[in-house]
Amino acid sequence: MKLIFMGTPDFSVGTLEALIAAGHEITLVVSQPDKPKGRGHELAPTPVKETALKHGLKVFQPKRLKDPETIRTLEETPADAIVVIAFGQIVPASILHMKKYGCINVHGSLLPKYRGAAPIQWAVIDGERESGVTIMQMDEGLDTGDMLLKGSVVLDEKETSGSLFNKLSALGASLCVEALEKLEKGELTPEKQGESPTEYARMLTKEMGELDFSRDAVTLERLIRGFNPWPSAYTRLGDKTLKIWAADVCEKQDPKKQPGTVTEVAKQDFIVACGEGALKITELQLQGKKRMDAAAFLRGYHLEAGMKLG
Repeated sequence: MKLIFMGTPDFSVGTLEALIAAGHEITLVVSQPDKPKGRGHELAPTPVKETALKHGLKVFQPKRLKDPETIRTLEETPADAIVVIAFGQIVPASILHMKKYGCINVHGSLLPKYRGAAPIQWAVIDGERESGVTIMQMDEGLDTGDMLLKGSVVLDEKETSGSLFNKLSALGASLCVEALEKLEKGELTPEKQGESPTEYARMLTKEMGELDFSRDAVTLERLIRGFNPWPSAYTRLGDKTLKIWAADVCEKQDPKKQPGTVTEVAKQDFIVACGEGALKITELQLQGKKRMDAAAFLRGYHLEAGMKLG
């Protein structure tokens, strides 16, 4: 097929690479505009743009998909379908039905679950045991189009959003290639979505990562994994921010201790009281320091029972 590819972050790269390897002709790659990055605030290309240029593909970076110039450029670009994966803007109706096979979306959840911008993270935060990818025919709703193909993965006990991201990126790439082949042969039967059993998977913010130790330990441990690697779960230790990268649920709890209190310090880790249960902190990062395991942290920082986090 001749394809227009629309994507921006790392999650999209595997699918672009897979489509190229499968022999599809990518007539245009559409990605978000370059953004300032690092201390020098120099403009940095998106991961999809970098990949496209590596393969010698034409790249188009519109500020708004609704702009007449953008619509005209897409109309004039020959393509049988537009593949959309984590692009970062809502695709207007004028583009959805522009090409023969419309817009095909690679979505990181088992729709109709987790419609929205952060389905991978919320699957981890909510303690889902299974997730996956849905190849969808896009319509004017938010992730409400007909489902064309699905694939699933089982979440590990210590799955983070980062590790699940990698699994679903690889799965989405192979499913997209399979779906386009079947679509061209007329072997796919679109399936309507029902009502979503989960809340809209809204985008995460840094503020949402602050740990409220009055909550139960199971919920907090999932949140820590769901916010790893971004935007990260955190608390306060004295006047510094303390990021928590990994923790285990611990049944030990002194009911007399207030949530957030350090109840036990060992050589390898330490325990913090929660509203229900406790957390054994195993990996962290103190403001201004590198990420490290708790044992390394405790060798260089004096922490004792009775100290308070938060």
